[in-house]
Formats: sequence, C-alpha cells, structure tokens
Amino acid sequence: MRRWKALGAVVGVAWAVMGGDAKPYALMGQELGGQGATVAVAAQEKITYVDALFENASPLWYEQDEKGTLQIHLLYDHERDSPNRAAGHIHFRVHGKAGATVRTEFNNLENVWNGQPGSVARELLSLVISEDGKEWESLSLEPTGDGRVFGLIPLRGGAIYVARVEPYRLSDCDRLLEKLRKTPGVSIETIGKTVEGRPLEVVQIGALSAPYRVFLRARAHPWEAGGNWVVEGLVERLLQGDEEAKRILEKVSFAILPMANKDGVARGRTRFNSRGKDLNREWGNPADPVLSPENQALESWLQREIDRGDRPDLAIELHNDGNGKLHISRPPDGDQTRYLTRMELLESLLRRYTWFTEGSTQPSFRNPGTLGEGWHTRFGVDAVVHEFNCNIIAGLHERPLAKHWRAYGYQLPLVFQNYFDKRP
Repeated sequence: MRRWKALGAVVGVAWAVMGGDAKPYALMGQELGGQGATVAVAAQEKITYVDALFENASPLWYEQDEKGTLQIHLLYDHERDSPNRAAGHIHFRVHGKAGATVRTEFNNLENVWNGQPGSVARELLSLVISEDGKEWESLSLEPTGDGRVFGLIPLRGGAIYVARVEPYRLSDCDRLLEKLRKTPGVSIETIGKTVEGRPLEVVQIGALSAPYRVFLRARAHPWEAGGNWVVEGLVERLLQGDEEAKRILEKVSFAILPMANKDGVARGRTRFNSRGKDLNREWGNPADPVLSPENQALESWLQREIDRGDRPDLAIELHNDGNGKLHISRPPDGDQTRYLTRMELLESLLRRYTWFTEGSTQPSFRNPGTLGEGWHTRFGVDAVVHEFNCNIIAGLHERPLAKHWRAYGYQLPLVFQNYFDKRP
C-alpha cells in the first residue's frame, strides 16, 4: 500500500485522495484540534505544512499534486444579496525541506465585480515573501494559461511567509494608535464599532482652527494593505516637528480613519465586512446601521463635522489594485467643472512631489456608490478614490514594498499644502 503523509489545510473543504476515492472533509469554522484540517499527499513531497491559522492569514485549503506542485485554493469572500465575490487576499506560511523550491499554483481566481465576471489572475502578477515576517522581497508570478497563476517559492530556511502585499495587520494598527495616544498634537476619537465589536478610531492631527481639512480612509477592503503603509508615512511626516511640518499643520488639519474594515483584516478576508457588505459601495444612500455599522459610524461622524462647520475640504479613499490610478467618478447631475479642475490640480501635484505617474480614470468613468462619488454628491466634499498598483510602481520601476508606500505618504503633506495654496 502506498504510504501517505498528512498536510494541514484551513477553513474550507479539503479532499483526501486515498486509494482512488475522494473523501470530503467539512472544515468550515473548524481547526481540528488546533492544527487545521488535513489532506493526504505522497510522503516524498517537499512541503510538510501550509500554515494559515495566524493573524490576517488567508482562508484557503491546499494539496500537493502528483507532480509536487503546491495547489493553493483560495476561498471566495461573498457579498450579501449579490453575485459579487472576491478571492485575492494571500497570506500564509509554507514549511518544508530547507533549500527546496516549490512550484505553487493559485486557484479560485474567478471573481465577480459589480455583477460582472472577471478573473483576478490578470492583476495577480507578483507576491512578496519573507523568512521572518519582517523583511520582505518581491516574487514574480506567471500565468498558467488556464486562468490561474503560479510562482516558484524558495524554502531557503525550511519555512517562508507568502503574501500578496507586505502585510499590515490589526496588531500593527493597534501599535500605531498606542504610539499616537502618547503624542502631543494628536487626538483619537472612537466613532463606533465594527460588526464584531472592534472600535473604529479617527485620528486627528493638527488644530481644527487650521483653514483647511483633509480626511483619509484606509482598508475598506481588507487585502489592500498599501493604504495603511501610506498612512504610516503621512503620520510620520506630519509629526516630524520641523519648521516645514509646523507650517503645513498651520494650514491643514488631518482626520484619518486608518482601518475601516478591522473584522476583515483580522480574518484575512478579501473585500467585504462580516455581514457581506462592501464598505466602498452604497455611499449614495444612508448607511445601514445593522449591515454596515462601519459606514454608519463614519457617516454620523461626517455629518457631525459638517454641522459644526468642519466639513473636510478634501477626502481620499486609499486602495490597492493592479493598475494604480486616481478614480475620479463623474456623476451625470450637476456642474462638475470646479470639482474636476481641482482633481486635475491634485493629480499634477502628486506627479510633482511623489513617484505617482499612473494618472486618472477616463472622462467617461463613473463608479456609483464609492466614497469618492458619495461624499461628493451627498455631502459636498471633494473626494476621490486613490488606487495603488500592487504589482509595479511605474515611476520607480520597482515592485512595491511597504517602504515605497511609506515614502509616498511621507511626501503627501507637501502635496496638500500646495493643493490648498493653488486650489481654484
């Protein structure tokens, strides 16, 4: 009889192939003694375990095929009352023979976005890897030709972390907030809670007496960690304490919601909150306090600020995708001339003071329900969605890492200062 060895899998349905019979293991919400579920593979394989039971790890199951290829099966994140689904968050750790290189293929990439099928494979061009979870490097992916992608993952020391982008976890956000609570000139307000009861904080930097105000939100979609690294760089620059930073804060104050979808980040989801809602949709109408308490809390905060005369002058929603543009939505109603002129100015200043070169969406572009359009049409705020390419930074000719996004955030205060100096 052929000898088999068990490998761990995680949330989902794994299949053990033994003696030609396929046997399903129902794993939803189970960890089988804390070790994850198991799937049987041949004993001569190079890997011993794929760990996806840590903070922010991907929901997935896996197997190693007869060729020794590691097959990663991502689990879809589904939207409520909608055909939309998303699988794109990647974060796990491979254990195996030191020095081995494991061909790894990614399955279940057929997403549905805005009701339309679309494979994420066309945007999944690179990963990042790390032996210690701290120092990361880029790894290229290639198409398999059948709607999937693969990469060659080196097990230099016998174990390696794999992620789509350099991770920024809930614990990282908590550390930032704890540091800021001890920092002069910073206040933190809890404006509400997530579906699962996690606090939602808005960080205020600078005095409300400043003539202009900028709002930024990161992590409405859990996999898109780039926005958090941008926020880290922005905060670092604002609190530098030099004369330029002081001048900027005399002109502009900042309100930042650093992590909108904490539940999704903690659980390793791709897009939706814990009740299946997209937090960057449905901003054209009042938020549902039961299904989208994260948005309802932010909307209540915004209305309070407007009522007391502190309407944000500019709002930027930070995201990741495979293109990296300013998503300027153009609703059909009303005169958009002034708004579009201001967005052109913002784009030109981003090009001048940062590595941004990707440009903005076409004049025909509209994406109803986003924070960018919703805040503009409902609340009179100049708002825009800023996507960051997760595969390449064209202006630097480099694969993106946290250090690049932090550097971008570090330059943003100068962009905002000049924006308000020149804004029509």
